Amino acid sequence: MCPLSPGKRTGRPRSAAADRAILAATRAALAEQGWGRLTLGDVAARAGVAKTTLYRRWAGKNELVVDAVAALFEEQLELPDLGSLEADIQGVVLRFAELLNRPETRTALMAVIAEAAHDDALRLRIREAIVDRQKHLVVLGRKRAQARGEIPPEEDGAAGPERDNLIFDVVAGAVVHRVMVSSEPVDEEWAGRLAVLLVVGLAGLHTAQDP
Repeated sequence: MCPLSPGKRTGRPRSAAADRAILAATRAALAEQGWGRLTLGDVAARAGVAKTTLYRRWAGKNELVVDAVAALFEEQLELPDLGSLEADIQGVVLRFAELLNRPETRTALMAVIAEAAHDDALRLRIREAIVDRQKHLVVLGRKRAQARGEIPPEEDGAAGPERDNLIFDVVAGAVVHRVMVSSEPVDEEWAGRLAVLLVVGLAGLHTAQDP
């Protein structure tokens, strides 16, 4: 994944390998040192690049950390095809919780969310780089469930995207709160209960909207 960029840059083309090395080095430094001790100089040394290379790509530590977490999610967060909507939801919930429990992910998200409280540009970057990019998992899950006949086909209009956003908010909000606020385990039993709740809720939404 290439980090987000506010505009076009001139000069030497970016190296995808260097980007991957930098983002991996950022996550490693976070896991070992935490947010407070993380420096771009240390990241550059770990990645084997010049410090100026980082500054040409990222404005500062906040942006770099957001992109490092975004890359991790894109690489490792998948919606498994387990044969039913309920099982698929349970599988992605467990995987999402596993990623949130990684020290680098937990440290990064807690830090950048706190910083974003008074930084509109950073809040936008979090939404674009992390939140919006993962919403395709909801769309994929819905299309699979429709193909299996578990839920009705989606009609034209705004109801589908709005429902997808709501489902994403429910899943992400529940798992993030469980892992990062309540510090409770996300095991198969809890993930299964959440999946049942969502499947029943989806059925209710479709029933309520039927003429």
